[in-house]
Amino acid sequence: MTDQNRPDFEHLPAGMPMDETDVNLRAYLSRLSDEHLAQYDSAWTDEQVIEWDGNFKSDGNLMLVCCERDVDVTDFRRVLEEHLKFRYPAE
Repeated sequence: MTDQNRPDFEHLPAGMPMDETDVNLRAYLSRLSDEHLAQYDSAWTDEQVIEWDGNFKSDGNLMLVCCERDVDVTDFRRVLEEHLKFRYPAE
């Protein structure tokens, strides 16, 4: 899928009110490679998810710029799994 044909993952699901953090997290996930996302396992522990992503701070929150609130691993997982459903709908 080319970038021109790729859905606007930053604003999915459509119609959901989103703040700056919601959009930034979805934008972050949309930039992850297909290869990296294919490694993700929903059965992993929080620590394994944090290690797999590699962008969590020592306080347990995701390192994102221009955010109104912190994103912990629970929120990250929820949005990641939602993102995977939009990005790979046939799987």
